[in-house]
Amino acid sequence: MAPRFNAASGDEHGWMPHARHMPSPNADDRPAGMTIDLLVIHCIALPPRQYGGDAIEQLFCNRLDYQAHPAFSALEGLRVSAHFVVRRDGVLTQYVSCDRRAWHAGASRFAGRERCNDFSIGIELEGSDDEPFEAEQYETLIALGAELFARYPLRAIAGHGDIAPGRKTDPGIGFDWRRLKNGLALPARAFPFQVF
Repeated sequence: MAPRFNAASGDEHGWMPHARHMPSPNADDRPAGMTIDLLVIHCIALPPRQYGGDAIEQLFCNRLDYQAHPAFSALEGLRVSAHFVVRRDGVLTQYVSCDRRAWHAGASRFAGRERCNDFSIGIELEGSDDEPFEAEQYETLIALGAELFARYPLRAIAGHGDIAPGRKTDPGIGFDWRRLKNGLALPARAFPFQVF
């Protein structure tokens, strides 16, 4: 069963107490006065299409053995981390305080603004962009999303592929945007790239 969250559960440093904490060095301070108003949904599987294991955690904490799998060699030298990862069983791990800038979106653009890392929170779902996600992942994502919308002045949710088109495709066709929208009870305008 996925954890439930409430608006008061986050601490003053942007860490969610219901998440497992695994601090990543791949983060820095947001620009002064920056409003956090975008939630970005990603997906990741390391190796591709293989779930479980600790390769995601190792990548986000700069401990990945690039020789352990042929697919890892392309990641060598990459310094990246989302704020959160939701595993296939719904378990939530937080890598970066929401109050800090996680290095998750790369070159990106939203509503005329570049550098989405400056003003967004990134959530990775363990999965592939052309395969369905698990019910437990949606439960955790919806609970976490509700908490984040209560704590921060978020106004929109986008996929990584929406803010980095041509470069990224995640979370892809396997992600059920309507399920997220209905679970969060948000108006369609909060999902500017989706057609409902």
